[in-house]
Amino acid sequence: MEETEEYLPSASHSITVRVVIDNRPGMLANVTSVIGEHGGNIGAIDIVRAQKEELTRDITINTRSDDHAQSIVSELETLDGVDVVNISDRTFLLHLGGKLKVESKSPLRTRDQLSMAYTPGVARVCESIHASPEDAHRLTIKSNTVAVVSDGTAALGLGDVGPEAAIPVMEGKAQLLKEFAGVNGFPICLNTTDVDEIVDTVRRIAPVFGGINLEDISAPRCFAVEERLEEELDIPVFHDDQHGTAVVTAAALLNALQIVEKDLGEIKVVTVGIGAAGTAVTKMLLQMGVEEIVGVDSQGPVTPDRDNLTDVKAKYAKMTTPSTSGDTLSEVVAGADVFIGLSVPDLLDVDDLKRMARDPIVFAMANPRPEIMPEVAYPHVSVMATGRSDYPNQINNVLCFPGLFKGVLDCRATDITGEMKIAAAEAIADTIDERSLTPDYVVPSVFDENVVAQVSRAVSQTAREQGLARKRT
Repeated sequence: MEETEEYLPSASHSITVRVVIDNRPGMLANVTSVIGEHGGNIGAIDIVRAQKEELTRDITINTRSDDHAQSIVSELETLDGVDVVNISDRTFLLHLGGKLKVESKSPLRTRDQLSMAYTPGVARVCESIHASPEDAHRLTIKSNTVAVVSDGTAALGLGDVGPEAAIPVMEGKAQLLKEFAGVNGFPICLNTTDVDEIVDTVRRIAPVFGGINLEDISAPRCFAVEERLEEELDIPVFHDDQHGTAVVTAAALLNALQIVEKDLGEIKVVTVGIGAAGTAVTKMLLQMGVEEIVGVDSQGPVTPDRDNLTDVKAKYAKMTTPSTSGDTLSEVVAGADVFIGLSVPDLLDVDDLKRMARDPIVFAMANPRPEIMPEVAYPHVSVMATGRSDYPNQINNVLCFPGLFKGVLDCRATDITGEMKIAAAEAIADTIDERSLTPDYVVPSVFDENVVAQVSRAVSQTAREQGLARKRT
């Protein structure tokens, strides 16, 4: 990735540098000055060993990229009286050995405990489940466990990296489920990109799990995988790249519309990026009452009269039936109340924002660089959101999927419906009290513990109302 000053130093590119420094006045100041002059942010300075002639210190530094980190280290190595003896990448250290482990819930220290947990006592539990398969929800890990399934073809913004390279992402997803909602997640990275093989594999392992989270499977195959698994399984299936994004986007929009005092039914929305997430966002907003949505791809507005549409985009055009005379994004965005970007960097400029309706709302979610940088957009928009954590209003799927899966597992739902997703979006939006809403605060923090509780409760209640909950209370 090309280095730019717009990427701020962060913990994701942090290093710990061990240096041996001559023990004389001003030496530490020389080291910290070099780090600061070259754009590093110092997080901590620890003494490892103190001797009469020298001090050994560990200095933690947030940087912008691997190249930036190396440039800082190179500068430190030029200082007289300073010896760089070790460099540790903190992100790689966190991943050593993986981020997950399996732990026993009950001790095995006596013969009685062993005979109940395993043979011969476990046979009685097996017989009970054989006689009543539904007991698997009550008597096994199935009750609170989700398979996080990927083929590695659309990992983050990296593209097709394969199943092995996708494991850290799926581990992270499972870690988020556990840390935020207390739900067990297990990474399942498949060495196939064939839709039939993916569906067949997931179907065969499904007895162990109470839900399936599909992740980072490229479009359009992801649509077919999800649709077929929903038909074949009696447990919830959720493609987070699609629906998690849609739920959090909808939640942010509900609150943003309160700021600008507009209603869902009266706004014009322009969506750029008609992939998995863009399609799901559009479907959800239509279901919530938005009537005018225009999708735009690299060749212009996605309309039924275009003769070069793929099957997926043809369905999208039929779903939205847009009325537009423009041929470019700049023309289509004129008069729009909301811009939702799930595409590529730097698509919008200030002139485009000035063409939008009064009090425009811009959700620019391309990562790591959005469709327009917030610093450029702020003077011309009423509400701005991105997918980045270093700006206000981060649209982050972690606001959705932990609480949603907790909700469907708690009530043993068989499906996840559009109504349940809307309930999740409304619950996320309602986490912020109306009196606390500001243009910089329409999306709650991912660390707000109320989010998971409210989302899970709303999803469970909706599932029961729809008759999809196998556990009534």
